[in-house]
Order: sequence, then structure tokens, then C-alpha cells
Amino acid sequence: MKNIALIPAAGSGSRMGSAVKKPYLLLANRPMLYHTLAAFDRAPSIDRIIIAVAPGEEACCETEVVRKFPFKKTITIIAGGERRQETVGRLLEQVPQDTPLVLIHDGARPLITVDLIERALEETKKWQATVAAVPVKDTIQATDEAGFVQETLPRNLLWSIQTPQTFELQLIREAHQKALKDGFIGTDEGSLVERLGWPVKIIMGADDNIKVTTPEDLIIAEALLKNREILNLKP
Repeated sequence: MKNIALIPAAGSGSRMGSAVKKPYLLLANRPMLYHTLAAFDRAPSIDRIIIAVAPGEEACCETEVVRKFPFKKTITIIAGGERRQETVGRLLEQVPQDTPLVLIHDGARPLITVDLIERALEETKKWQATVAAVPVKDTIQATDEAGFVQETLPRNLLWSIQTPQTFELQLIREAHQKALKDGFIGTDEGSLVERLGWPVKIIMGADDNIKVTTPEDLIIAEALLKNREILNLKP
């Protein structure tokens, strides 16, 4: 069996300030979730896609996205949880035991490319756990509770973490099970694997692999997509 892409898309999108849920907001005249799915549909090393949406939105996702466009791969839709970690846990429950690798990617990162997907999978074959990231560009400082600078952190060692985050199936399942047992809530899947003492390898992400969280992000994503069209680049 080939690898499976897990797409958590169950967030409320409250910062977007729109009556339309974030996965269905139009981006270049198509639902934002379409753009995310389209890249995975084209990725040669992905066999199947499983999406988690907010409970009650399964039919909407099926009608407005999955059936509306000519995707070739099997796409399964499930209900997510209240938190991202719970949502990813539910996605992992759907994965067959003999799956080698799972790639977890935010539904709200619609500019993912086939190249990044394939690189993530290739690197994970070597390292068992990888996360996409880009070097930080700004100076990062740590402060005290009153807001006074305590330390300027070495920028050359700092990365801004993205998705995809890709793992051997048994490793990420073990990490999720331990977090559930310990009552630990992590910021992402990589942080759960770190708790096992397992090294997580950073792979180079992309500056345009942005997460759409606010209305301003949607404008930026639209501009980036238009730029790709001008340059005749495929996601």
C-alpha cells in the first residue's frame, strides 16, 4: 500500500470573520480546500486522502468540494474533534495498519506543491519523522512577563514550522497515544514525536506555503496563485 495524506480541516476559522467556513471560502474562484486536495491528488506517492471536517459538515464537503471537482484518488471524509490533536487522532484511526507513511497537512495551507509533498515523503523514508519549515527572517527576542527583552535568540538556528509533517505510521500513533495518556496537548504533531525522544528532521518548506488564517492571508494567497498562473507553474 502507498502512503496516505491526512488533512485536518475542522477548525472554526473564527479569525477569518466570515459566515462561510474557511475550507469553503473562495480562492481563485474555487473553495480553498480544493487547492489543498488538488496537489495531493496529483502527487504520485500518495494513494489515498482522508479529510477531517467540523462535525456536521461532512455532506457539505462532499457536495461542495469532493464531488464537484474531478479528483482521481479515493477521498474519505470524517468528522474531526474539538482540538487539532483530537482531529488528527481521529484521522490516524482511519489509516490501515500496513500503511508505511502518513503525511499530515493543514487544509488551510492551499499552496502546497507536489514537489514539497514528494520531498517530504522521500526524506521521511530516511528519518522516520520530518516537518517542513523555513528559516526565520526577523530577529527573535525572548522577553520577561513585563515585556522587557531578556535574550536575542540565534536566528541561524530558528525555523518557522509548517506542514506537511510526515511520519512512519507506528511512530506517530505511539506519539499520539502517549500524549493522550499523559494529557499533553502539543502545538503540532512534531512536538508529540519529540516527547518520545525521537529526532525530528526539518526539511525545507516554502515561503509561499502559508496558512490562511485571516482575511489578509486570503488576499495574499490569491496573489500568490495568480503569480503562479503568470509563471505557468503548477501547484
